[in-house]
Amino acid sequence: MSETHETFVSHLIELRARLIRAIVGVLIVFLCLVNWARDIYTLLAAPMLAALPQGGSMIATDVAGAFLVPMKVTLMLSFVLTLPWVLYQAWAFVAPGLYVHERRLVLPLVAASVVLFFIGMGFAYFVVFPTVFGFVNQFAPEGVAVMTDIEKYLSFVLTTFLAFGLTFEVPVIVIVLVRVGIVRIDQLREARRYVIVGAFVLAAIFTPPDVVSQFLMAVPLILLYELGIFLAGIIGRADKGPALTPPTD
Repeated sequence: MSETHETFVSHLIELRARLIRAIVGVLIVFLCLVNWARDIYTLLAAPMLAALPQGGSMIATDVAGAFLVPMKVTLMLSFVLTLPWVLYQAWAFVAPGLYVHERRLVLPLVAASVVLFFIGMGFAYFVVFPTVFGFVNQFAPEGVAVMTDIEKYLSFVLTTFLAFGLTFEVPVIVIVLVRVGIVRIDQLREARRYVIVGAFVLAAIFTPPDVVSQFLMAVPLILLYELGIFLAGIIGRADKGPALTPPTD
């Protein structure tokens, strides 16, 4: 067996071990939370329940929906809570192959990405959901009972969480693009007009068809783009030094 093949097999074994540890971590947290699955879903549905008109309610149209949806929510919450552990496993797998200066850059960026993603989800839950649900539900016609299916509600919530979580990653993306030399800061500044247009286009795609939710996504995206330019100007582009060899430890 050649040395290259042995190295490849050892990497696969290491990858499998890291994946198992990540999955086990998620499952342990899930088992700890599963007893409160109903309460967790109620917490997730709180913005919609608060915005429903009197007599409105949420329904489960699927036979097993009332059971499966809270389980899905609990499993997803378990993944979110163990995300630092999952990312640590990914970091432990790739870190030995990185240069020292790459380690110093990647670790803070990964940590910042996690924090910004959580902030984006929090912004969606505490600001976007109450505003959008209140705006939409108040236009329910007279005599129409508003009853939202819990499966569709979960799908909408996850999509919105993902959209706003990724939106808040813009500063990290901008910093990485400048740091690796793909774009220059002056090019980012010149692209402002296109970013503004693109922000509203993306908001129209990933949010409900109302002006309020589109502004709630487009405006933060534009502001975060400007923040990314500002931070990239402070951090600057990586110096072109001599090639470094990956650490052996």
